[in-house]
Amino acid sequence: MVGRLFLAVDPSEEARHRLAAALTAQQRPLPGRPVPPQNWHFTLRFLGDTDELRYERLLAGLDQTELTAPFPVALDGMGAFPRPERATVLWIGVGEGAETLTLLSEQVGAVVDASGWEPEDRPFRPHLTLARIRPHQDVRPVLDRFEPPSVRWLVDAVLVYRSHLGRGGARYELLDTIPL
Repeated sequence: MVGRLFLAVDPSEEARHRLAAALTAQQRPLPGRPVPPQNWHFTLRFLGDTDELRYERLLAGLDQTELTAPFPVALDGMGAFPRPERATVLWIGVGEGAETLTLLSEQVGAVVDASGWEPEDRPFRPHLTLARIRPHQDVRPVLDRFEPPSVRWLVDAVLVYRSHLGRGGARYELLDTIPL
């Protein structure tokens, strides 16, 4: 067993620092349990528990697939799932690059499906999870006062992560990098 896997795109280190600084400058902590900046990512596809054979088939499929060329991404507004009045997740979205990020998710998803996983039943919504909120909370005041920072970077790879769940929250281990 390789482990509990997902495919993702990461912000650059500079983008992480700029977003973290912008959130700190808001002068109020985020509600709920903040996700540490080193864990920020755009999940392209969650795979779950994966055995060695499926993992090798996936890597071969990604290696043989022409994915998008590298492209710029810029962060945009903040939002909440399932809705701001009863939020359980606080996130920041994408403006520039959202369409290409969605296309990349579709390309990766086609390889994942062909490698033996069930098709995804939810549409891809590019976002970085900033905080998890339990119990749910009304975050409309947080969304109203948030000023999106000017944070931009170049997406140039798809990353394969193994997640380790534990008491201190999730820890992500990079297994492979597929350059665009």
